[in-house]
Amino acid sequence: MPAGVPLFNMFPVAEPLYFVQTPKQVSMIFAGDAQVRRIYMDVPHSKDPKPSWYGESIGRYEGDTLVVDTIAQTANTYVDNYRTPHTDKLHVVERWKLAVDNTLQVEVTVDDPDTFYAPWKATHRYRRIQRPATYEEVCAENNQHTFDYKIPVANKPDF
Repeated sequence: MPAGVPLFNMFPVAEPLYFVQTPKQVSMIFAGDAQVRRIYMDVPHSKDPKPSWYGESIGRYEGDTLVVDTIAQTANTYVDNYRTPHTDKLHVVERWKLAVDNTLQVEVTVDDPDTFYAPWKATHRYRRIQRPATYEEVCAENNQHTFDYKIPVANKPDF
């Protein structure tokens, strides 16, 4: 299942996070299972966005910092690796910046008035490594059902 935001930023650091940027969009690709986030640049939020796994992410630059404002996430995702739930009022603001030690730092502000008493912040750092290009990883096959994600399983092969 897609992770949602901010959990997308907290995946294990064993797998890289790739950025692909064009003038109108920034795509973030988690190499672990090829999850993709799309951040639309320099446009306003929709008047009535439809809830989705990654919500509606709108980005802009403030100097050398990429600011991403995300709303309209489905309540089926979690806020963190502890599976903390949230409501459809979740609002996440990320501030991505290259730090002085050449790491990529993201400061995340999480606000959900129906889940938390007050907004809270967290910081995560990524370090750059050299490794081969991405590879395909299929996670639905041989699923061990660690959590009940309701992945459909056929009673007999369909071929």
